[in-house]
Amino acid sequence: MSLLGGIRPPIAVLSVLLLSLAGITALTLGKPDNALVPKAVLTSQQYVAEDGAIALRASLDESVTDLTGTATLFNEGKPVSADTVLDKVGTVYQKWRGTAVIEIKSGKMLAARGENVPLTAIELGKLSRGDGLSPRMVRLENGQTRLIILALLSWKGRPQQLLVASSTLSFPGVDLGPGRAIGVVDSTGRLLSSHGALDSERARKQLASFAKTAARKGRQHPIKAKEPGAGGYTGVSGHLTGGAAEDVRTVGGYATLTPPRPGEPTTASSLGLTVVTEVDVSAKVSQITRPAFGVAAAGGLLLIGGLAVMVLLGTVQRPLIRLFLESRRLTRGDLARPVSVPRAGEAARVGAALERLRRQLQGEPADAPGPAAAARKGLGARALLAVCAVLLLVWSVPLMLVLNRADSSVKVPAQIVHDQKSRTVTLSDRVRRALNEGHADLSAVAALIGDRTTPEDMKKVLERTMQEHDRYQSMYVLGADGEILARAGDSPHHEDGKAPSKQAIEVTGEGGKKPVVTATAQAPGRGGAAVVGEFRIEFVNALLGRQGMGEVRVVDAKGRVIGGDSGYIAFEKAPSYMTSLLAAKQAKATVQRGGTVRVAAAAPFSGGGAAKSLQWSLASWQPAAGLAIPEYSLQNRTVLAGLLGLTAAAACLGWLHIVVVRPLRALAGQAEALAAGDRKTVLFPRHHDEVGAVVRSLELIRQQLQGQPRKRDGGSRTPAGVGRN
Repeated sequence: MSLLGGIRPPIAVLSVLLLSLAGITALTLGKPDNALVPKAVLTSQQYVAEDGAIALRASLDESVTDLTGTATLFNEGKPVSADTVLDKVGTVYQKWRGTAVIEIKSGKMLAARGENVPLTAIELGKLSRGDGLSPRMVRLENGQTRLIILALLSWKGRPQQLLVASSTLSFPGVDLGPGRAIGVVDSTGRLLSSHGALDSERARKQLASFAKTAARKGRQHPIKAKEPGAGGYTGVSGHLTGGAAEDVRTVGGYATLTPPRPGEPTTASSLGLTVVTEVDVSAKVSQITRPAFGVAAAGGLLLIGGLAVMVLLGTVQRPLIRLFLESRRLTRGDLARPVSVPRAGEAARVGAALERLRRQLQGEPADAPGPAAAARKGLGARALLAVCAVLLLVWSVPLMLVLNRADSSVKVPAQIVHDQKSRTVTLSDRVRRALNEGHADLSAVAALIGDRTTPEDMKKVLERTMQEHDRYQSMYVLGADGEILARAGDSPHHEDGKAPSKQAIEVTGEGGKKPVVTATAQAPGRGGAAVVGEFRIEFVNALLGRQGMGEVRVVDAKGRVIGGDSGYIAFEKAPSYMTSLLAAKQAKATVQRGGTVRVAAAAPFSGGGAAKSLQWSLASWQPAAGLAIPEYSLQNRTVLAGLLGLTAAAACLGWLHIVVVRPLRALAGQAEALAAGDRKTVLFPRHHDEVGAVVRSLELIRQQLQGQPRKRDGGSRTPAGVGRN
């Protein structure tokens, strides 16, 4: 017999699968969910930490790029005083705690602004080394940490100078929400900076404990730290669970600083820093599952599955095996006993045909009537399989579609709503700052363009700026009369003869496929000329991609969609269910109930800068069904149990239909044709199983019937040698 063929393997596999599924059902649907904190809340803390890591990495990398880029622009122009350098740096970029210019050869301080820069951490004699100008972290006497950024100022005929800036390890624009604390940890587990709700000694100790754990976990390789096939954040991240007090438990998240593109490390991602968060959440045991339900579902499956298996055994397997044994008996020449004919179906047809063939082997003509040739009634094998399928569907379909449904009254943890709001506020500020940074880059270029700057020099500066920043699709210098003096990148969308816009940032392109976001910075030394940069809308959309936020859209003051993290139509209206949140003109989050339960939030641009005039808002929403909260987790497990039952039934019954039922129906036709007198059709078995064995027996019987003496004139011909003396 074939290993996978025959009647026994499908039925045996079906029995094993149903028994296994019954055990799984009893364990998964009957086990109480005693988690103090829903998994969705823990996962949300991981996402908040990832947002903080992304914001910190982007801020530090942007600071390094801005300072080195500004120094390069100064180096290409005429020599200026150290005070002029610091004044322009402070005017364009208002981000550093302290700046200074030092003459490298003598070590003399030429100018300084802001807080004192820790110059003792800089060894001027080692600046010529390969890593001499690399940023470094310095711990001050008061325990705070500063990132020191260095850039060279070099003009022909003048001593080289060192431009130094110090930056804090802060989280620009990160909204912590109520009761959350956040910190930056080095590779040893030491807290370098911390912010947020750290008023109690318990909170400070818990954050320090989380910091050590996060640093240890952060040393893993990103690929090994994730489950196989997991995507999302490219660095190492996760959630943490701390101590509990009464009905409150401290939870947190951690995330290492990772480059935006794998395999392309940045300055900030090379510092070995990890972001860690903590927040107190409500910890209550949720009892939404009933052990009796799992036991009842498992018992129902055993009862229904047992009935289906008994039907298959009694009406398909046993009759087929009986036919197999009867056909072999006939081929061996045992013709004394009548064939045991099954009661119904294809097996009955084959059995009746075998009985007629037995009589024909004894000399009876093919057209002789007999009780064994009478038509058999009853359900066929296909109908029996359909009955078994219906029995199993009676158990599977209610689990998939009816039982344990989470309705619109499902309870969404308050922390999920708070996190959706704070993450939306953080992302809104991230987009605003990115646009402001882009305008600041243009302002830095414009500040160095004078009335004697040639178009060739302008083009070189524009091309270098585009190489350093991938946010632009086109940059150009626009004269007061609307003429483009120099450009780099793609063709501008500017109308010929149109003077530079008075707005710092504006949006055009309505009616087209993509919005055109344009920033304009006036060039003070060029008589009304301006430096214009057109942002890539893909750059804005890339900022919106965040795990666990659902759909994210940038919406203008008229409620039109400007950008999004997934498919959208430019300038289309935002969904109607977001209208009230967007109209509030303040950060707000809510749980929307109805046909679909959603967690939605909206946050307008807040803070200053060139992007403030856009009056944009950020909207985010996600269905609660996608969150790992107990009600939906139970629903998903219930649906999964039903799907497993349906899959087991479809696989095994389909297998049985292909390897047994369909060949059995063909066998019934062949057997009846042979019994009716067809001696010419050669019978070939298709499979080495019970049906194939019956076919082989029929072929042997056909050959025996061909060798019988034929009747002539009502008598039979006597074979040669028979009856002679």
